[in-house]
Amino acid sequence: MTWAHDSGEELPGDGDTPHQGADSGAGANTPGAGGGPDPEIVDGEIVDDAVNTEAVNDEPVASANVGAPTPGSADAVSADAALAAERLGDLQRLQAEYVNYKRRVDRDRAVVQEHAVHSVIEALLPVLDDIHAAREHGDLVDGPFAAIADKLETTLAKFGLTRFGAVGEEFDPNVHEALMHAAWDSSNAALPPDAQSTTVVQVLQPGYRAGDRVIRPARVAVADPE
Repeated sequence: MTWAHDSGEELPGDGDTPHQGADSGAGANTPGAGGGPDPEIVDGEIVDDAVNTEAVNDEPVASANVGAPTPGSADAVSADAALAAERLGDLQRLQAEYVNYKRRVDRDRAVVQEHAVHSVIEALLPVLDDIHAAREHGDLVDGPFAAIADKLETTLAKFGLTRFGAVGEEFDPNVHEALMHAAWDSSNAALPPDAQSTTVVQVLQPGYRAGDRVIRPARVAVADPE
């Protein structure tokens, strides 16, 4: 309804309120009016879902790197030093085992060689006894056999073989084997006149020694001085 005034203008009435302009302005600020997803409102703030998802995806990567020593840090240097010390200890232990092994091999080699020499000498003792007996009876004064006997004894001497046992020696059970006990003969010039203990008065078979080892003790007859 309109009322006519003197000015000729029409004034809006109480029921004729304009709504068209207000509706168009409100529609421009309505959420979702552009066709996109509605942002989430948390505690009065608008949170974008895309930004929120990106932050969540980055969290596991950050937590996986927590506690890992960075190159050049004090923890990394300490770990490298501990590993180097462990490897050095293993190397020193291996070297000590090798040195001990080499010493055992060298010692066993010398023992085996010495045992082999002694075994050969023991096998030749009957031959050496015959040579000694023939020389005592004057059968090896000259001739080819005497030269062979001399060469054999000289060769065995290179391996440390020596003959021992003589009349007048003091009896020693470590190197002498007493086979008989005889009476003291004061007329024997080979016996010491000042003897005070049991003395060798006759050598039945000489003894042989290789180095410090007695291959066979001298087999002798002994007597006590009067």
